[in-house]
Amino acid sequence: MPMKALPMWAIDIAVFVAALVVTWLVTPLAGALSRRLGLVDVPGGRRQHQGAIPRLGGIAIYAGFMVATLLTLPTLGRYYYPADWLRLAGLLIGGTVIFFGGLLDDRRQFSALTQLVLLVIVAAIAIRYTVFIEVVNNPLTGTPLKFPLPLTIALTLLWLAGMTTTVNWLDGLDGLAAGVSGIAMLVFFVHMLRMNQPSQALLPLALLGAIAGFLPRNWHPTKVFLGSSGAYFLGFAVGALAIIGVARTGTALLALGVPILDVAWQIFDRVRHRRSPGSGDRGHLHFRLVDLGLPQERIVLLYCALSAALGALALLMPPPLYKLLALVALGLVVVVVLLVLTRLGERRIRPGAEAATPESEPGSKV
Repeated sequence: MPMKALPMWAIDIAVFVAALVVTWLVTPLAGALSRRLGLVDVPGGRRQHQGAIPRLGGIAIYAGFMVATLLTLPTLGRYYYPADWLRLAGLLIGGTVIFFGGLLDDRRQFSALTQLVLLVIVAAIAIRYTVFIEVVNNPLTGTPLKFPLPLTIALTLLWLAGMTTTVNWLDGLDGLAAGVSGIAMLVFFVHMLRMNQPSQALLPLALLGAIAGFLPRNWHPTKVFLGSSGAYFLGFAVGALAIIGVARTGTALLALGVPILDVAWQIFDRVRHRRSPGSGDRGHLHFRLVDLGLPQERIVLLYCALSAALGALALLMPPPLYKLLALVALGLVVVVVLLVLTRLGERRIRPGAEAATPESEPGSKV
């Protein structure tokens, strides 16, 4: 029976399983290739893992997502309008460019400025294919609010670059970035089904399957890292999928609220101390929790539980005003926690001992 004749629930299962199986099979191959090319992370600096770990796991995530997404094309033809195909092209082309850019970063270790240029280029590609934030719901009135073109471009650049950076900087503990991104994809999938978008829901489901196929080997103690290719691709995909279709940026902000606020705090704190925002250190919340003695696995599970709880909250609170209030409350709590942990860290560390390493943010694995 051809896929286009299958019921949607069967297609959902096929897409998820295809992404999972392909990623599971490709992950050890990506690890072997990484070792052959010498692209491994060794302990030192902020990296406190054991042994040399391959860092090309992103190849498996990308392969699983792309294969599963291509399988959906016969089905999408029954539901998609020309505008939907254009946005899908933006997702796939932008994702491919950021993936290969990440591979180059894994090879050459880009500076923070080069990384920023790459993010802007990919965001521009997405905007060219109408993956942009043009209309949002006014949280006070609930009515649609359309932005002028310059503001649309600025907001989209900020959103996609910010989301990619968030996932990339989150990739500091085994399974953390993949686990939190997987929770976000599950929330997106449920939300799209609720909004009667079963065909578009296949996209986060494909990424969820790829993450599920990768996580067992990325869990602590990890056998393979996402690398820049995987972290960039995941971040861009999460950001783009939050835009495609009916607005889900509010849902994404809640589901990924903790890491987003952590990134904002780190940028503020580094600028406050007259350091480059892209400089690497152990100031992130997950690093500070490790330094307090908490096991990696518990920290990752805590992050995933918070993302799941906040994502569920976003699904249960449709009025935009309630989501805004929840975001404000979450922001206050996270800022207070980060402020307390920062003060504790400054008291425990000798003056000057917390200076950033010369490397840029990516690759800060524990």
